[in-house]
Amino acid sequence: MNSHEHRINMGPSLKPAYLIGFWAVLILILGYTFRVGLEEMVKTWINVEEYGHGFFIPVISAYFIWLRRRELDITQEIRQSLPGLVLVIAGLVLAILGNLATLKTIEQYAFILTVTGVFASVYGLKGLRIAGVPLLFLIFMVPFPAFILNNLSSKLQLISSWIGVEFIRACNIMVYLEGNVIDLGVYKLQVVDACSGLRYLFPLASLSFLCAWLFKGPFWQKLLIFLSSIPLTIFMNSFRIGVIGVMVQYWGTEMAEGFLHDFEGWIVFMACMLLLFVEMWLFSKLNGSNLVMADLVKIPEEWGKDTSSKQGMVYNNSLLVVLALAVMSAGISQFYQGRIEIIPERKPFLNFPMKVADWQGRNEYLEQYYLNELKLTDYVIANYVRSSSNDAVNFYIAYFQSQRTGASIHSPKSCIPGDGWQITSFSQRLLPEITLEGAPIEVDRAIIEKGDNRQLVYYWFQQRGRSITNEYMAKWYLFYDAITMNRTDGTLIRLVTSIKPGEDVEKADLRLQALLKDIAPELPAYIPGRNLHSQTLNTN
Repeated sequence: MNSHEHRINMGPSLKPAYLIGFWAVLILILGYTFRVGLEEMVKTWINVEEYGHGFFIPVISAYFIWLRRRELDITQEIRQSLPGLVLVIAGLVLAILGNLATLKTIEQYAFILTVTGVFASVYGLKGLRIAGVPLLFLIFMVPFPAFILNNLSSKLQLISSWIGVEFIRACNIMVYLEGNVIDLGVYKLQVVDACSGLRYLFPLASLSFLCAWLFKGPFWQKLLIFLSSIPLTIFMNSFRIGVIGVMVQYWGTEMAEGFLHDFEGWIVFMACMLLLFVEMWLFSKLNGSNLVMADLVKIPEEWGKDTSSKQGMVYNNSLLVVLALAVMSAGISQFYQGRIEIIPERKPFLNFPMKVADWQGRNEYLEQYYLNELKLTDYVIANYVRSSSNDAVNFYIAYFQSQRTGASIHSPKSCIPGDGWQITSFSQRLLPEITLEGAPIEVDRAIIEKGDNRQLVYYWFQQRGRSITNEYMAKWYLFYDAITMNRTDGTLIRLVTSIKPGEDVEKADLRLQALLKDIAPELPAYIPGRNLHSQTLNTN
């Protein structure tokens, strides 16, 4: 019996038209199953400039797989499909958990895992090795969670501001840096999220990944090519900020606004690409190659050659199992996609007391810019003064009734440096005499300095009956409670007091604790706890 007859005995022949039909039906089913996460991802691509390149990622991945389509053979044995089936099941389970937890990022990564599993199920591990890198490239189309993006943006703003100021000073221009605000005297240049460098970093990281993959060199060089996108972005973005500062100094404030500002951004991105290619050219020289720029990332000539056995395509039961799993997950998605999130009842902060014991408060209000960034549901910010001692404390609560779609609590640890303050001491402190939900409060305690001014800060995350000091643990409990309690509400509480010149820090501690002890009995009416009488609101 020849090999052709053997393959026919393994299973019925599958014509190319049927294979295309299989993929078309499967993609439609998976698209329906992951529809909410995919819709959210596309909205991010449209509305967030940092991810505008997301539309190109799946197209590029599909193109590279298409180039090697003739090397792909449908796997003949069910055992070769088992690793892929495991990935499919893991992806679908992760999708259910992500949707129940209302964390769209998990659902989006689950989609990529499921697609990878489907590919491995159909083409086996050999096919997965051929398409593995293009499938891994899909990771770059998934937006980072909001809290990671905010933290990353804040850090990049500070780094870019500092390096940019050093460049301006090198040009003999007097400049003062306060956090992410560059004071040129005649103009204050604020390095906001749009200038953090993320708009270059994400697309450049995607490009450098492809370049590293196609570059002919040892693995360590490929790794450096990919990782170099980070320092390249930071340096060139800082250089851009410095150039803007110099241009503002000599040619006026219009240099930092409008078309010219955006045009400079494109120039910086193109410069980053050029430096990336120069880096690869230097590596090729180090390897003894005399490649020109155009050949540094050349697609191998052997790709696209027909290396299959030309014995017809066959299918096994794994294709039917994949389709069955996809149909089943689509049916289950009807249940969890329509799940109604619990929105707890609470008093609005409009009624929050300004008179607490011997403390008298005065309301303050956030500017609309900060409200747009924070995306909170309700807040109160007030300056409380104690009549008996004239002690002053700034008190702030930000409440989020849902953290499903982009709304996320910002950690003060990330925001404080942006205002020019330096954290000189950071720790946690348990306050056994002050309780919420019957448990003592634990707070993050920070001493911050700006010039000659010092402040003491307490803050913590009050999350559905828990007092949490670690923002990553807060995200874990958000995931857990969204599944078990169907709730994603949460609160940030922060207290700040100035440390007077020569004052013992412990006295500042006592001030904050005194206000917190007096105000804690008022909080349960405004901050939903673990046990509650709730109303529901369909947030889909």
